[in-house]
Amino acid sequence: MRRENRFATWVVYRVAVRGQDVPANAVCEQSEWDAMERERPGQHILVQAGITSEGEAERMARGTSGDPVKRGSKL
Repeated sequence: MRRENRFATWVVYRVAVRGQDVPANAVCEQSEWDAMERERPGQHILVQAGITSEGEAERMARGTSGDPVKRGSKL
């Protein structure tokens, strides 16, 4: 199991997925993003950096996907 660094910050970025027209959002630690940018600058698009928790980053990346379905009122 991966040990969590309590001082790590997270980023959300967009990545092109083969076979899909719309890019997907992904999450990684800031240090991983920095390494990816050094290796292949500009390949991915940074959406948000400096996120303090992985859960918050995951929710931001997911957007409304996975949210509970809101039931409409019956008339």
